[in-house]
Amino acid sequence: MKNIVLILTFLLVACDGDDNINPNCNFLFDAGVNLTVNTNLPQFGQLAFSGNGVYVPNQGNNGIWLWRLNTATLLAWDAADPTHPPVACSTLEDSGTADIVVCSCDDANQFSLATGQGFGENTQPCTLQPYRVEVIGNNTFFVSN
Repeated sequence: MKNIVLILTFLLVACDGDDNINPNCNFLFDAGVNLTVNTNLPQFGQLAFSGNGVYVPNQGNNGIWLWRLNTATLLAWDAADPTHPPVACSTLEDSGTADIVVCSCDDANQFSLATGQGFGENTQPCTLQPYRVEVIGNNTFFVSN
């Protein structure tokens, strides 16, 4: 009898849904990312300096954004707006203002590359999908998921 109670308790806990998950934040899939970034190369040269970002196509859902937060930290985010399915207008583009990227869909969602948080008039509870960044050498990083 004790075993049955333990099994039932386990099933109830294991099947308990998470009511805090926003259904508008589940559009992106777990796309494979394996990218080596060398800031000495011209295509990544902007990343040699803090406060700069580079868009890399053909990675993740709609490309990835790399952001040099400071001399020791490089951040990597999926370039797809997490509040939309990955379509052409949901690719986050440079807004021309510091670390802000924006989607070209009608809602024009904005996100910070420094924090991954959304902001502006249409702020969503979703954050940008992050990728792991490892230092593998002098000015060289490996981005993966």
